[in-house]
Amino acid sequence: MIALDHHFIDEIIRGNLQEEVFKGQFGLEKENARVDQDGKLALTPHPSVFGDKLDHPYIKTDFSESQIEMITPALNSTDEAYHFLETLHDIVTLELQDEYLWTSSNPPVLPSEEKIPIAKMNDPKEDHYRVQLAEKYGRKKQLLSGIHFNFSFRDSLLIRLHQKLGQTVSYQEFKDGMYLKVARNILRYRWLLIYLTGASPVFDKTYIERCVHLSNHLDEESHYFPYMNSLRNSTCGYRNEKPYYVSFNSVKDYVRDIRQFIANKQLLSAKELYSSLRLKTAKGEDMLAELIEHGVEYLELRMIDLNPLSKIGIRHDTLQFIHLFIVFSLFLQDEPLDLEEQKQAHDNVDLLLSEGIHAKIQMDHTTVSMEALALEILDSMMELLNILKPGDTKDQQVIEQEKKRILNPQTSYAAIVKSEIEKSSFSAYHLNQAKLYKKLSMEVGYQFAGYEDFELSTQLLLKAAIKRGIRFDILDREENFIRLQTDTQVEYVKQATKTSLDSYSTVLIMENKIVTKEVLRANGIRVPNGEAYGNIEEAMSAFENYLGKQIVIKPKSTNFGLGITIFTGEFSIEDYRKAFEMAFEYDRTVLLEEFMTGKEYRFLVMGDEVVGILHRVPANVIGDGLHTIVQLIHEKNKDPLRGKGYKTPLERIQLGDAEALFLKGQGKSAEDIPASGEIVYLRENSNISTGGDSIDYTDEIPDSYKQLAVRSARAAGATICGVDMMIDDYQNEATPHNYSVIEINFNPAIHIHCYPYQGKNRKADDKILDLLFEAKR
Repeated sequence: MIALDHHFIDEIIRGNLQEEVFKGQFGLEKENARVDQDGKLALTPHPSVFGDKLDHPYIKTDFSESQIEMITPALNSTDEAYHFLETLHDIVTLELQDEYLWTSSNPPVLPSEEKIPIAKMNDPKEDHYRVQLAEKYGRKKQLLSGIHFNFSFRDSLLIRLHQKLGQTVSYQEFKDGMYLKVARNILRYRWLLIYLTGASPVFDKTYIERCVHLSNHLDEESHYFPYMNSLRNSTCGYRNEKPYYVSFNSVKDYVRDIRQFIANKQLLSAKELYSSLRLKTAKGEDMLAELIEHGVEYLELRMIDLNPLSKIGIRHDTLQFIHLFIVFSLFLQDEPLDLEEQKQAHDNVDLLLSEGIHAKIQMDHTTVSMEALALEILDSMMELLNILKPGDTKDQQVIEQEKKRILNPQTSYAAIVKSEIEKSSFSAYHLNQAKLYKKLSMEVGYQFAGYEDFELSTQLLLKAAIKRGIRFDILDREENFIRLQTDTQVEYVKQATKTSLDSYSTVLIMENKIVTKEVLRANGIRVPNGEAYGNIEEAMSAFENYLGKQIVIKPKSTNFGLGITIFTGEFSIEDYRKAFEMAFEYDRTVLLEEFMTGKEYRFLVMGDEVVGILHRVPANVIGDGLHTIVQLIHEKNKDPLRGKGYKTPLERIQLGDAEALFLKGQGKSAEDIPASGEIVYLRENSNISTGGDSIDYTDEIPDSYKQLAVRSARAAGATICGVDMMIDDYQNEATPHNYSVIEINFNPAIHIHCYPYQGKNRKADDKILDLLFEAKR
């Protein structure tokens, strides 16, 4: 029954296009209802933090004000699409405060129809369309949510296939033909996708009364139909008033049929055709006219349920399978899809949802069970893989997993979800899942999934840009160089804080500690005294001048605390030499400065204000009387907030030469066992980059110190910088003698202010965007 097109397969192999045929562009659109802490539909407006819901490229509303829609851009793999959607989900989740994203395609506990808020789009045409939908279908049905899978083949593949197979027609006609072939085969066998992705078997008693009345119930609140795995795809789901069949045999016929339904007042617009699949093109005022003029750009699969078993509503292997199914549809023998076959395909979906995977259907004048046909399709997919991607076990495993769901219906997503609901109720189960997923989102709130190789500060800035609807491009991944863009403005940013707001000369001033000190001193800012050395011999000749003094040895132009050694007690000539040797590894000039008393605080200056202040506690461990310092370090480094390379809010504690030297100064070694409660410091310097802890003091430090930090930034001409200040006692106002600015950092890490070890998020990522995009308007 299922026949592969072996002629087409041979052409792909002869053209060496086996890899190319599996490539493409992938996009996802996801809807979620917002709910309150009791699992009831949230009646609050769309969160204002996301700005204009009509123009935002990533985060919009759907039918209801209570229904958020998340949209990824077109990306090069299912991996990228999955991770981008995960990040959108995390961003939205973290902004909802006391609300949650509902995890089911089926609506949560609903109020009466008239209380469900229709989205206000501030566009008369869009607003009127939603009101019409509410009147025609009711507001409850419009709250059904799901995932749309958007896919296009690469133009490079289609161009080469046109050259080989389609020279008798234009490229646009050939391209349309390829997409129409795929569309027809997906429509024929969409029941299989609905079965394998269905995850909405139970619904609440507050849903549409007719459906509740016809259904069975697990408890007073939770209703179901015996074999239905996807309410959304059923007669009680996201459907038109009656089936509207449009031709998929040509683009002209497809457009003609939709226009006829609109002309007959059966459809309000092309958007109201709730088909399982749509032909899509570039954006335009008239989608149908665009299709005629420019042809099909991609396919939109619209039958996918939200999966409550996944945080973001869909599993990655599900995306992989859908992609494989699309490719498989290109390689099937194909014939025009006539009206009778469309009706049969539609009836097959209803049969699946009313009788389950063991239902009997007619195929090629033969009665066959859906289970047998599903296995035949999966075997044919495996056969195709073995031809085009021999030895590729990853995709084969995906198909084998789906085969197990066919053979063991109790392992389907819908069956698992229903089983879990039976332990509590529809509402309680999904609310618990929503709360769990919000907790998981909070744990990785600092992370941009799929972009973990970027510095953490850049990840945060990208997420802040997405939240505001600012588009971005990666220009140089290794350098963390990005482009941020709105309709009216373009900004280039490196490492989050290197922007057009600061001049090159400003950066040069701040990276040179000798020049920084002179600029600050000239502007009345207190700085430590010291000397600069160009080689070891020169530094060693001055050794006796510093005996008995507290000193700091550091490279002239280093960052992140690298190469810095602080001596506050006695030190030997060997210790002194070792400190200079480490410093000279990072620069040709090394500074020796007096050690300033007090505690060190990092002031993050942006524009004319201090956005955040952190006291950075040097790397340390707390003894328990049982474990060695080495073991305590290992245990503390298990904290998920600690990582390496600035990809997490805190850095792992190291045990290298600098730490060993500092322990030696305390008469300790790494193998010592500290007493219970004893704090052992491993560094004098308190940089987060060397394993320190960050504690927020923004609200505690008096304004007099903040004004000094802003003055220091202005002296260097800096808009964004980190000012490191030693303060004897911050509870006393600043005087000319109780503080010292020891450094200005031209590339301050913002993540330590957004995710401190202790304290609140100071939204430094948002402030950068304020300065870049609002100050320049």
